[in-house]
Amino acid sequence: MTTREILDRFRGLSALVVGDICLDRWCRYDPAAADLSRETGIPRIGVVSARTTAGAGGTVANNLIDLGAGRVAVLGVIGHDGYGYELKRELALRQIDPSLLVEVHGMQTFTYTKLINNDTGVEDLPRVDFITTHELSEEVYDMLIERFWLALPEFDAVLVSDQAETEHGGTVSAPLRDALSQATMECPDKVFWVDSRMRLELFRGVVAKPNLLEAELACQRLFGRMDLERLRRHIGDRPLVVTCGAEGARIVDDGGIHTVPGASVASPIDICGAGDGFSAAAALTLAATSSIFEAVRIGNLAASVTIMKPGTGTATPAEVLEAESRQ
Repeated sequence: MTTREILDRFRGLSALVVGDICLDRWCRYDPAAADLSRETGIPRIGVVSARTTAGAGGTVANNLIDLGAGRVAVLGVIGHDGYGYELKRELALRQIDPSLLVEVHGMQTFTYTKLINNDTGVEDLPRVDFITTHELSEEVYDMLIERFWLALPEFDAVLVSDQAETEHGGTVSAPLRDALSQATMECPDKVFWVDSRMRLELFRGVVAKPNLLEAELACQRLFGRMDLERLRRHIGDRPLVVTCGAEGARIVDDGGIHTVPGASVASPIDICGAGDGFSAAAALTLAATSSIFEAVRIGNLAASVTIMKPGTGTATPAEVLEAESRQ
């Protein structure tokens, strides 16, 4: 099957993104407007323009849409607040179904505010992150799991975005991981693709996609040393995919460790979101072909497109085909 034929199959696929669905705020500030506050004497940051996009799992969903997936929905927890309203609006504008999101009173929506110098175009001030650090209620997690099971039959691929770096407050809890593990056994023909920054070793039965550092840290926590084959066996019998930046990705399966070279890019502009673009393209390809090697190859092509765009860029089928033609 050619790359074009694989990409054409995406239109017939549906994908559910489960996990931390966040709001990204891209704020451009004018350094010349940094007057001292009359009230405190502290220099102000004068934001002159702002735009918002869905971030974290929302970035995965954006990539799925731009790659041509027939249906994309998100399942996660957001606050009953203004940022949550903005997030749902951004998702709906992108034709991403936000109806499965659980809104929680008293919780603030995970929001990442990025301050960009309007003169240079460079993000050069600390980010302002709105986070949740308290444990969500059992009722909230029960609602998540109920919605997961109700929605699951409608989707070909489930992509888990476990991005929260706080100990509490993230969407992906132990009960949700248990539900995912059960789903992998009950639905062996579906794709379950997991990207977890800090808890990779807690998942079972899924295709896990860490980057090299995340894989190493998971191995250290489990075994005290790097051992990708043992990590893969610990998670289950599906392949482990470890992304390695410009070197491409490693596939760990019953046959050992295989390297799929990355797509050549001379001068990347912004590597932010490259893993999300990789995951979206690879998971759809795996659903379309059942080949983990094709999945990683096309994931590498998609990532090579996204890193040539500022911010959390996405890749379209036409751009993936163009990237392939340059290799």
